[in-house]
Amino acid sequence: MILGDWPIQKTAAWAVHLFTAMGVIFAALALLAIVNNEPSACIFWLAVSLVIDGIDGTLARKIDVKNALPEVDGSALDLIIDYLTYVFIPVLFMYYYVAFPEHTTLIVLACILVSSLYCFANVGMKSSDNYFVGFPATWNIVALYFYLLNTGPWLNLTVCLFLCVLTFSKIKFLHPFRVKELMPVNILATGIWFVTSLILAKDHVSTGGSDIVWMLWWISSLYVLIMCLWRTCFKGEDKLAN
Repeated sequence: MILGDWPIQKTAAWAVHLFTAMGVIFAALALLAIVNNEPSACIFWLAVSLVIDGIDGTLARKIDVKNALPEVDGSALDLIIDYLTYVFIPVLFMYYYVAFPEHTTLIVLACILVSSLYCFANVGMKSSDNYFVGFPATWNIVALYFYLLNTGPWLNLTVCLFLCVLTFSKIKFLHPFRVKELMPVNILATGIWFVTSLILAKDHVSTGGSDIVWMLWWISSLYVLIMCLWRTCFKGEDKLAN
């Protein structure tokens, strides 16, 4: 959709960029939560930035911001904020709240920071059907799983190194808001996962969350995993998106 009145379209385009830029504010709040030893608050602010990232692309395409404001690179703006909220701050979160074997923490976290740079610089990071190609550096989600499940140091180390390697692979990962196949189900499963994750993070210290919340969280997690494996194993290679 392109708005007929050019000044209105430019105003709308600036509004979309401002909406994207709000992510850096929530990134700062997440960082302050770590400084104040409030891990649940950090997860909440990272979740807010995740919502913004899930919405702003759709808004940008509807407004056609590339034509409305060709002098502003919205993709670069998005990538800068994404690296902060998907990688850099989650790495700090893991430094303080996730266990690793002695003398390995800085090495593992350095591997995450460096390998993730490839993900954001990779021009072929999406397939033509909008799956991510290789692990999409969603370390905010990985950190959440470590935190909620209270996993052991060696498992955490193994998972992190494995995902760093997958960054350079051709394995497909679901983008729930861009993959058209089963999109309503993908969005529903993602929504359930998102809400239950927030509940579990909030209740983590006190009650640990109810059985029904854990069950929904696991079911939605497994759904996404199955979709990734199905796309990787049964649909074969695909051309990369332009």
